[in-house]
Amino acid sequence: MRPEVLILGGTTEGYALATALADHPRFAPYSSLAGRTSSPRLPRGDSRIGGFGGAEGLAAWLAQRGTRAVIDATHPFASRMGWNAATACTQLGLPLLRLERPSWCPGPGDCWNQVADWEAAVRCLAQQRAQRVLLALGRQDLAPFAALKAVWFLIRSVEPPEPMPPFTQAEILLARGPFSAEEERALLVGRGIDSIVCKNSGGSATDAKLTVARELGLRVVMRRRPPRPETPTVADVAAALVWLEQTLPG
Repeated sequence: MRPEVLILGGTTEGYALATALADHPRFAPYSSLAGRTSSPRLPRGDSRIGGFGGAEGLAAWLAQRGTRAVIDATHPFASRMGWNAATACTQLGLPLLRLERPSWCPGPGDCWNQVADWEAAVRCLAQQRAQRVLLALGRQDLAPFAALKAVWFLIRSVEPPEPMPPFTQAEILLARGPFSAEEERALLVGRGIDSIVCKNSGGSATDAKLTVARELGLRVVMRRRPPRPETPTVADVAAALVWLEQTLPG
């Protein structure tokens, strides 16, 4: 029987790793999804949806399953799950790997303001006197921006915010990426956007908006990634497979 590897997923990397392990002769994937959307795409192999009940709940689940290793492939901003995984794996003596896409970094021509939280992002927009702003955020992160009554917001989200924060001026655009540069250019120019607010998610799936922002000279307010526990980290699925083969030798 192949040893089970828990993938804390929901990201592009998590799905790709589950696919690679489903066909692997030595390891069996078991994916866990947070369930933030109503109908998430299921990865290959066994999977579950929903939380574990904190670090203690995760540790109990891992012990019951006899899981041999954990790979944290959650979103860069899902830091609570990362800390819970580190605590549970330390308690059980299980190997833990972080699979994380590289951060975006500003380059020549970029006009970025990097902030630590959304309150700082709101202050930044006010200081810059932004007028038409694309909020490329999760629907749970919108509320602080409703305080800017003079700003018009384009809220792009996979699902409608529930409840909707009390924005004075806002349009909701329901859409799921990735988006091409052509699509982003048409959106930003067509809506007259002067500023973009987003998280430093990294990767290539959602970076087209940053390329177009550079071309158009738009301001970007970028939230930095939250701190995560010190743990071995790789940037792609191939390196994760190498780590598994070295950590759980046959």
